[in-house]
Amino acid sequence: MQPEARRKFIETYLQKTEFASLEELAEHVNASQSTVRRDLTALEAAGTVRRTHGGARIINPRTDEFIFTSRDTRQMSEKSAIGRVCAGLLEPGHTIIMDAGTTVYHVAKHLEDTRFQIITNSLPVANLFASAALTEIIVSGGVVYPRLGVLVGPLAVEAFGKMHADIAIMGAGGITSDGITNSHGLLIGIQRAMIRAASKVVFCMDSSKFNRKSVSFLCNLDQVDMVITDSKAPAGLVRELRSKGIEVIVAEIDNPLSSAR
Repeated sequence: MQPEARRKFIETYLQKTEFASLEELAEHVNASQSTVRRDLTALEAAGTVRRTHGGARIINPRTDEFIFTSRDTRQMSEKSAIGRVCAGLLEPGHTIIMDAGTTVYHVAKHLEDTRFQIITNSLPVANLFASAALTEIIVSGGVVYPRLGVLVGPLAVEAFGKMHADIAIMGAGGITSDGITNSHGLLIGIQRAMIRAASKVVFCMDSSKFNRKSVSFLCNLDQVDMVITDSKAPAGLVRELRSKGIEVIVAEIDNPLSSAR
């Protein structure tokens, strides 16, 4: 691939993901990391991207898909129902990893100030419990990424690599019979570290994420213990997930809990 075509590809890819690591970009353009560094330097000089520690981000994204406050207004009823159900399954005294997804944020909103120890890279989740008397919050290190309301980068990955939790509550961009994907490549390494750190992995995903593939592959289904979704989830995929040994809990939008039909 010629430099001009490679740089155009990188810019287009960053428009889709907003942020990507150097390793991820090198893999997608089939070039060395040193070559991609030079490409990013040229794109930064042109004013289209900004280099960051370990990667790059687009300067003027064409979408608000990745802004936390914007994403949190979508599927509000579904997310609230899922959050209520998931919160009801958590036992006081547990250590819980909570990622930076908006559905996971709704789980946190339904938790009372109880004796939980919560480990998170989500600034909105941390702020919810900033004045809690009983809930202990551990915030990972990393670089603050304001649009996502999240701590990212190698320090965040390293932090979760040194911790253990009873359960990880996760969100993602899509789930199919092939596995789970996410729309923001920068979060993949952190989420994988969360999965490795937890005894039980639970994904909270509204029905719009079913049969959908996002940009970056996160994990295989055999790494997932439970999926909590809403009653609009396609019955076929729900049955397939259950056939693979995954516990699927379906939250009714008007009622706290029901079984999939």
